[in-house]
Amino acid sequence: MTVLTGACVVTPEGILRPGWVAITGRIISAVGTGPPPPGESRTDLAGAWLLPGFIDLHVHGGGGHDFGASPEAMAAGVAYHCWHGTTRTLVSLITASVAQLREQLGWVAALTARRAGPDGQVLGAHLEGPFLAPARCGAQDPRYLLAPDPAVWERLRAAGAGTVRMVTLAPEVPGGLDLVDHIVGSGVVVAVGHTDATYTQARAAFARGATVLTHAFNAMRPPHHREPGPVPAALEAGAVCEIINDGVHVHPAMVRLVPHRQLALVTDAIDAAGQGDGTYRLGRREVRVVAGQARLVEGGALAGSTLTMDQAVRRAVREVGLPMAAASTAASGTPARVLGIADRCGAIAPGLDADLVVLDPELRVTRVMVQGVWAR
Repeated sequence: MTVLTGACVVTPEGILRPGWVAITGRIISAVGTGPPPPGESRTDLAGAWLLPGFIDLHVHGGGGHDFGASPEAMAAGVAYHCWHGTTRTLVSLITASVAQLREQLGWVAALTARRAGPDGQVLGAHLEGPFLAPARCGAQDPRYLLAPDPAVWERLRAAGAGTVRMVTLAPEVPGGLDLVDHIVGSGVVVAVGHTDATYTQARAAFARGATVLTHAFNAMRPPHHREPGPVPAALEAGAVCEIINDGVHVHPAMVRLVPHRQLALVTDAIDAAGQGDGTYRLGRREVRVVAGQARLVEGGALAGSTLTMDQAVRRAVREVGLPMAAASTAASGTPARVLGIADRCGAIAPGLDADLVVLDPELRVTRVMVQGVWAR
């Protein structure tokens, strides 16, 4: 047994100050306050924050590694984000040719098949397209957008060998709502995004089983008092709203509008995360990063982010003003709930996997544990 003591432990029942967590193998065996149990190994965290490992639903790369470049780049990008506290992640794939997506889904399937280790765990793929609205494609390459087509979806699903976990689509495109039915019927999460849907069209998608709004407020019809659009539709339907909390994509005041239970922090990071300003590529499109903002060279649209999950949590507490417990839930518990794995991870509780992140008083990552093994 390993026992972590002297921490501010963020649990579903509240913050334990000071608290302790006992770990047996890869599982959290006990959590409490007061005198900790004896253990073979004991680590005093000296008042640091102890949070469940972060779960990123939406990320395209990081540390100079583009998930769409190669299997090696995909694995290296996942490892980079693990260093910043992301212990489990979806691998997000941007719109490309069906042949390219099928190849990349094969890479994701291979990574997903690996057991969690010091580089974190890939939970599966998130297809951000190709069934998106041309008017709201953002940094997605419009040459590869396709009309909603169950036959194409089935080819992509087969290539992922059961590891496609979420699909972002625009429900207002002809055939979109029928595809929502088809994908939900496959047991896969549907997210509404890159969409020009009206309030009514978005509500129809949520009524038919969509449960997520992809990077809320971005690449979609904006809220208006006479045509509310997808954001109010998602909030009323109880859908989970992804937020890229980098201070660029969404103003803190708008983040505060999202109920805590419906908020999921994501990075939408590209390979430029952690690499500084310069010129990069997103698929076949050139991206320039200036002062941490990633934008297409042609047209200037925001092209993902340079965010990491620890930065998103820090900003949520310090800039948005969320309580630490709410920020932690948005980075871990809610993403786990979206994917149906909250019985295995996403919180600090007995019986769950020991995926843990230690933050110093400045809310910066100092240690990361993946299934009971220190990764940092």
